[in-house]
Amino acid sequence: MVDVKNRWAFITGAARGIGYLTALFMAERGCNLILHSRDISHTEKILSEVKAMGVQAYAVAAELSDPDSVKAMLEEIDSFGVDVDIVMNNAGMQIAYRNDYFKTPVEDYTKSFKINTIAPAMICYHFMPKMIKRDFGRIINTTSGIALEPEQAGYSASKAALDKITIDLGSTVEGTDVMINLTDPGWCRTDLGGPHAPNAPESAIPGIAVGAFVDDKKSGRYLNAPYFSGMTIEEAVAKAEAEFDSPYKK
Repeated sequence: MVDVKNRWAFITGAARGIGYLTALFMAERGCNLILHSRDISHTEKILSEVKAMGVQAYAVAAELSDPDSVKAMLEEIDSFGVDVDIVMNNAGMQIAYRNDYFKTPVEDYTKSFKINTIAPAMICYHFMPKMIKRDFGRIINTTSGIALEPEQAGYSASKAALDKITIDLGSTVEGTDVMINLTDPGWCRTDLGGPHAPNAPESAIPGIAVGAFVDDKKSGRYLNAPYFSGMTIEEAVAKAEAEFDSPYKK
């Protein structure tokens, strides 16, 4: 299992919900953090909390629907002069629920894809070559298990596209110490999931972070966070490595 102490992790959407809990979870294990939100003021609370836990941390801001804003954020992270070992593409947007789905507007797709697909892809393309050069890295892209719901077509399609990108990129590093996998927190009571979701956000821990700790050189897996609910991270990693295989046939 990977020891994340003194490594650097970049978490998008770290100011609230699953991203917030993930930041605390990583800081508890000594991982230094770069915390993203749309507005730098949103991360003040989590930034102070993780620093109080004894880790180093920076806050960055970017509007993920704007590729220029994402590019500027990545350049700022480079200026910190640290090696980002772990990327957690947690941030996402559920744009709408359309009961009259035959009238789904184009904007549901364009905005969903900018935030849920294009921004994470840009982040992967930025950090993955650096990881390959150092022969170490972990990328976790947050997906969704939503299926057969045309009411949420823009959101689910954007996540399906991210799945495809993740699996295809994973095929290029399979068998190396650079690993890129998918996770899904399940339907949780967050700003995205809404107040009527069946699961508490805490149920996604530690599963949401398993991809940062696995050490078996396998990529392209769907590490469903609720499957690991209630486990220690050691138990979760052992289960992930034993039961989840890569989708590639070598």
